Amino acid sequence: MPLRRCTVRQPSAGSFMSKTIVSKIEWGALTGQRPRRAGRNARLGEHGQTVRVPLARITLSDGTSGFGPCRAMPAHASEIIGLPFDTVFRTQAGVAAVARDFDYALWDLCGHLRQQPVYALAAAMYNKPAPVSLRVPCYDTSLYFDDLDCANDEEASKLIADEAQQGWARGQRAFKIKVGRGARHMPIEAGMRRDIAVIRAVRAATGAESPIMIDANNGYTLNIAKQVLHETADCKVFWIEEALHEDSVLYEDLRDWIKANGLSTLIADGEGDASARLVDWAREGLVQVLQYDYLDRGITEWLALGNQLDQWHVWSAPHHYGGHLGNYLSGHFAAAIREFAFVEWDEASTPGIQSPGYTVIDGQVHIPDSPGFALHLDEAAFQRAVHDNGRVVSSQSN
Repeated sequence: MPLRRCTVRQPSAGSFMSKTIVSKIEWGALTGQRPRRAGRNARLGEHGQTVRVPLARITLSDGTSGFGPCRAMPAHASEIIGLPFDTVFRTQAGVAAVARDFDYALWDLCGHLRQQPVYALAAAMYNKPAPVSLRVPCYDTSLYFDDLDCANDEEASKLIADEAQQGWARGQRAFKIKVGRGARHMPIEAGMRRDIAVIRAVRAATGAESPIMIDANNGYTLNIAKQVLHETADCKVFWIEEALHEDSVLYEDLRDWIKANGLSTLIADGEGDASARLVDWAREGLVQVLQYDYLDRGITEWLALGNQLDQWHVWSAPHHYGGHLGNYLSGHFAAAIREFAFVEWDEASTPGIQSPGYTVIDGQVHIPDSPGFALHLDEAAFQRAVHDNGRVVSSQSN
């Protein structure tokens, strides 16, 4: 759906941003839960039902604060404690290199300072009008190997199709299916046959119009990838993700085979320990969807990358799994990245975090226009986390 846009009014940043300094950083990890346990993938064992949400909250000398997911250690705080806010965040460049570990909290903080949603700040940074309302396509990423104890492929495919219908009931209209059962958990041929049965069952359960993606977590060979795509050609797989560990020769072969066989399936990659050459391969057309993790890169780096990918007509689809907040945060990128594909949605709830205004309706995340990322942090829950597993660093403690 095209975004409706309007012009963003730019308030003067100098006065309030230069007079405030970073005075305190608090860390604490909350724990959330998925609606059901997530099973295995081609490489790993059961992913379980809990999600860990590591947070940092940054407070300025005027009392304004912002929070977001953060993997940085308290030792990193010494580099930015005491710095003026306009040193660590610049409206035309995002978060400065010295503060990149705290990227999301600083974007949230700037949104509260300027009383704008992050997506409006992101659009303005790239001289794009912000949407009047932002709705971003998303996909259900919860279809793992929950079927390995099933007696046969029919029982297994019915189970995964039922799980897809659970996502449909929550508003999802696009689905990513884990494949690669034959890489570790089943014999190669039997695993491939079950992958195919599951893909076909999910397609039947969700209808002809729902985008379906498959993710092999590097568990396929080139020939298995071709066989699976050949036998599910009528399912119109939108992309094949991490079919195999990145290899330009094999990806060129797969791309050319897809084209020669009249398929429209895209090649997607970028999660985890991706090749340093992946961006080059995207420019060369070997990879059509790039998926670096939303937390590893941060919004500042992702916006720069996404605008580069736009020039090459390569889709941006930030990876997100297991941290909950990526459901909400990555959608803000779409206001500044023209060819943003999907929000990866890992359904969960985390006591202590409220997300008023975020809803999934007919396959789109509706993103509220409240300041920052529009998330609310329960103070009591966060302070318990700070006490139990976190830390506080402030200008007074340095």
